Amino acid sequence: MVATLILPGLNGSAEGHWQRHWARDHASAAIVGQASWSRPVLRHWLTALESELELIGEAWLVTHSLGCLLAANLANRPVARHVKGAFLVAPCDLGRTERLHPGAIDFGAMPTSTLPFPSLVVGSRDDPYMDSTEICQHAARWGSELHDLGHAGHINIASGFGHWEQGYQLFSTFAKRVENQEPGPVRPQLHNISCAAMS
Repeated sequence: MVATLILPGLNGSAEGHWQRHWARDHASAAIVGQASWSRPVLRHWLTALESELELIGEAWLVTHSLGCLLAANLANRPVARHVKGAFLVAPCDLGRTERLHPGAIDFGAMPTSTLPFPSLVVGSRDDPYMDSTEICQHAARWGSELHDLGHAGHINIASGFGHWEQGYQLFSTFAKRVENQEPGPVRPQLHNISCAAMS
């Protein structure tokens, strides 16, 4: 069974967050620990993730918020060969995140390279950390499919996402497509509606 590495964002995923449930509900899943959840430094977070990938080999990535950007920063790094696919939930915009949490983040610039592994972005139309236009733009830059959850906030505890069964279903459908080498949409789509409908 291919392992699943769970990548939380700023401040980690508190008890009750859907990522914590995911780690408990799936025997092959584990949260990648970081030395500091409250003061993320990209080079430190990358080192921790790359060490885990080199240790276990092939893995799925299940990410949230800043964890999505951590995964996207693997794009031009050799260890990306170990990533089977990435489930990118509620990616954040660095500029917005830095304004909301001044002085907390040292994460460089927004990653914009096309990802060398399959990926699915799950976004929200009223996410305070990235607006819908930006979600579409980054999904397109990363070469990701895009699924719209509607008005779902930041897809976290505050917006009601605890034990998230729909997330399991979305990931399962995505993973089966990857396993069967079935192509996803050529352009990012939201429930089969083009991104233009979001703007």
